[in-house]
Amino acid sequence: MRSVARRTGRGAVPAAVRRLLTPVIVVLLWEGLVRVGVLDRRFIPPPSVVLATWFVWIFGRGTTISDPYVGTWLSSARDSAVRVALGFGAAAVVGVALGTLVGWFRAAEDLVDPLIQLLRPIPITAWVPFAIIFFGFYTMSAVFLIGLGAFFPIVVNTTAGVRQVPPILVRAARMLGTGSGEILFRVALPAALPSIFTGLRLGLGVAWVLVIVAEMVAVKSGLGYALWNSYYYLRTDVIVAAMFSVGGLGFLSDRILVRIAAHALRWAEAF
Repeated sequence: MRSVARRTGRGAVPAAVRRLLTPVIVVLLWEGLVRVGVLDRRFIPPPSVVLATWFVWIFGRGTTISDPYVGTWLSSARDSAVRVALGFGAAAVVGVALGTLVGWFRAAEDLVDPLIQLLRPIPITAWVPFAIIFFGFYTMSAVFLIGLGAFFPIVVNTTAGVRQVPPILVRAARMLGTGSGEILFRVALPAALPSIFTGLRLGLGVAWVLVIVAEMVAVKSGLGYALWNSYYYLRTDVIVAAMFSVGGLGFLSDRILVRIAAHALRWAEAF
């Protein structure tokens, strides 16, 4: 009965309207509080100012933003996206492969898992000095920090997914004469895909968080660098625009990953 009621309720209001309702309310409330003076516009710019700043930052037209930022958004977004793609890509390959080994083979678990659990609680910011020492103030420093941070949720979720493969599937495959290696690739990995994609989504989110940290301290370009640089000039409009830029790009990349997961998991009831 509850499921029927929920389906009926969802049909009453279009999904697009429901998804936009809360953000629109927050933006209108934010604009109103700034305009009536409850929030100081010197420190919290209204959405209208942020939007105008964003427009000039992207298209390079207008006078609402200072010269260092005019028309530079695309290059900054490109630099950040490339670093996220490289770091996340490396983390995905290594994390899924290592998580599969740790989850399937006891020897790999004994040898590798203690090290993973030892390193996992260390904040990524603690690795910044080593990244700069070894890679300098270049893209590789940011890629290293992003990849390291994204690696841990991916490897942990992959390990959990492989370990939780239903034993009945493994027994059935063995009864049919399937070899151990074939069971791993044709039974265990497909069954673990929901957990693997969960880890990938978490890792991708961490990657977009860390690109800001990395670009603040380890490189001199990207959205994170623009955000940190604008802080020195008290350009809170640029800061907020940079924050929402990262949020928007992170959301877009997550939706792409969800679509890939939905295609790969079309045999499952839900993801």
